[in-house]
Amino acid sequence: MAEAATRRRGDTRERIQEVALERFTANGYDQTSLREIAEDLGVTKAALYYHFKSKEEILDGLLASVAHDVDDLVAWMREEAPTHERRIEMIRRLGDITRGAGGGVLQCVQQNEVALANMGRTTELVHHMKQQLWDAALTPDATLEECLSMRMAVMAVLIASKPDSDLGGTAADRATAAQAVAARLVP
Repeated sequence: MAEAATRRRGDTRERIQEVALERFTANGYDQTSLREIAEDLGVTKAALYYHFKSKEEILDGLLASVAHDVDDLVAWMREEAPTHERRIEMIRRLGDITRGAGGGVLQCVQQNEVALANMGRTTELVHHMKQQLWDAALTPDATLEECLSMRMAVMAVLIASKPDSDLGGTAADRATAAQAVAARLVP
């Protein structure tokens, strides 16, 4: 019985996060209220507060799931020496993250960059994820050129996943192009 209640609570939290993510991405983080999220869910604001006390808490939960995916990728990368082939595979897997469930969160963060810049923890977490990827992909004796190339490769994948991109093409076209560009940049 307790297990079923815990599962329902988890399902409710996930549904709240899904609706909030849709709102944050479509309307902007600053322009979304907890009341609107509650209305979209068909629950009271008090019911929403039972699961999350603030929008920032909802966003932190969303980012935690992406951070977990990135941490897994970093751990995989650190299992062996960062060869060119492993770096290319890391970029491919990062592309999978940006197109999977975590992609919506990353797109939301990119779309709301200005609003989220004032949220120290959120900005720090995103920077930390990128830094971990860069560090895992390179050896301590990497040259400046190798460091810059690897950072640009990671950023190519992240930039291409940005919603409403002025780059043109479909999301799939941009993802394919990002992988090709990143592959040329990876040292």
